Amino acid sequence: MAVEKQAANIEQPYNDGPNDKDYDMGVESGQDLDVAAGFLAKLDPGVKDLPISDKEARRCLWKIDLAILPILTFSVIIAAVDKVVLSNAAIYGMKADTDLKENEYSWVGSIFYFGYLIFEYPAGYILQKLPVARVFAVTSFCWGALMMCTAAAQNFGGLAACRFLMGMAEAFIFPLCALVTVMWWKNDEQPIRAAIYLSQGSSIFTGIVSYGIGHAHTSIASWRLLFLVLGGFSILWAGIVWIFLPDSPTTCWYMSDRQKYICLQRIRGNNTGLEEKDRVKWRQVRECMEDPRTWLLFVFSIAQNIPNGGIITFSAIIVSGLGYSTLNTTLLGIPTGIIATLWAWLMAWPAGRLKNARCLIIAGANCVTIVCSVLMWKLPRSNQHGLLAAYYVFYTYWGPYCMAQTLYMSNTSGHSKKVSMGAVYFVGYCVGNVRIWPERALLQCCPHFDADNVNTDHWTTGIPG
Repeated sequence: MAVEKQAANIEQPYNDGPNDKDYDMGVESGQDLDVAAGFLAKLDPGVKDLPISDKEARRCLWKIDLAILPILTFSVIIAAVDKVVLSNAAIYGMKADTDLKENEYSWVGSIFYFGYLIFEYPAGYILQKLPVARVFAVTSFCWGALMMCTAAAQNFGGLAACRFLMGMAEAFIFPLCALVTVMWWKNDEQPIRAAIYLSQGSSIFTGIVSYGIGHAHTSIASWRLLFLVLGGFSILWAGIVWIFLPDSPTTCWYMSDRQKYICLQRIRGNNTGLEEKDRVKWRQVRECMEDPRTWLLFVFSIAQNIPNGGIITFSAIIVSGLGYSTLNTTLLGIPTGIIATLWAWLMAWPAGRLKNARCLIIAGANCVTIVCSVLMWKLPRSNQHGLLAAYYVFYTYWGPYCMAQTLYMSNTSGHSKKVSMGAVYFVGYCVGNVRIWPERALLQCCPHFDADNVNTDHWTTGIPG
């Protein structure tokens, strides 16, 4: 009986399935073998002959979660800080010091996404050619350097140039996270991990740092100091990413060959491959462009990010416009991150347990955002706390956004196709965030919230279904 119980806890060893030569982790055999197949072909047979126990697999997953997940989480926080900090800098005097007109401030927020949009496809090509972890570290360094350069801006031109270049550098972050996710976690493990690393920790982190800087008494303007401090964090973090984030499970220096093998076995059922460097498979690129799911996700990405483009750029200005002081406004931004994070986690729980339910969950969750949009539109301006509460809960729009990040990657096989679909998805992300009417949406109405958000959320509810 004990022997039977033990046998039940043993997974099938790799060499009971297809042999190493033919095993392609979701890509073609022969010349097109990816990194995983190359590693397995050279692996000592003794490492593969031992069956993998449940305990061994759980220990490996635990190590992945402790090593990879924190790196992704803080990297996303650092990358998102540059967007969140802009509105805090505005209430700390940036608009006055750089002589920004209202329309110019709106374009400082939007021009970031023009840089992102222009560099999205070059970023995809670079990710096809260069090691993932090294690109991750270099882009993190670039974010920090450009954020520190922003502190030296004296006018609209300087701010716009820095923001445009930051958009180009950030074009890598979400495709990188998606690629790393499918390299390390199984499909049913991905929603909760994505919800964790895509959490709105940037609002919490920026709110705390901004509040502290607001109490500082230095010769440097508070908004400039804010960019310098947060940029410094990013540069330091780049070194950590360079050291501790591997390009793939096969190159992880703090894992044994046995653990690397277990990592590959765990994601074998994903059929999404690892990475295939040195050449672009144009057949996979063509498949991506001909796949109707690509364009459904593209339209969804536009719709989901239209409210994001306005609410992030003007977040502190909106709260300040309700009558709160500058310092209190920075603190009142923290709950938005908490609510967005908890909602994303709440959505991820059923998504990881129910098959083929992610699109339905996304559509249902956006209904909450619609209700908040109506409240922000119709509540009387004298109802300060009611408007603030509706504004807070509006941030539940972040949950569907997080879930969509893994939706396209976990359903796409082949490295070239994944990178191409990611590029299309994030072109939609940029188009939505740019806001075709940036000077109108929130500036003219702030703090009188525009019905624009209501219409947008009707779009985002309908599209996933």
